[in-house]
Amino acid sequence: MAVPKSRISKSKKGKRRTHQKIAAPAITTCPQCGEAKLPHHICGECGVYKGRTVIEKSE
Repeated sequence: MAVPKSRISKSKKGKRRTHQKIAAPAITTCPQCGEAKLPHHICGECGVYKGRTVIEKSE
């Protein structure tokens, strides 16, 4: 079984983990209704993508 030769310091451990963070998702506004949506996705409120109605929403 593998056993470490010496203890890993807090700074060394922190430097190794610097890239293990979660990025917040990018949020854009829909040009039709102004609601927040993910880029390159259909708007959940009005159902429009790239100026075309993809999903008919009942009002």
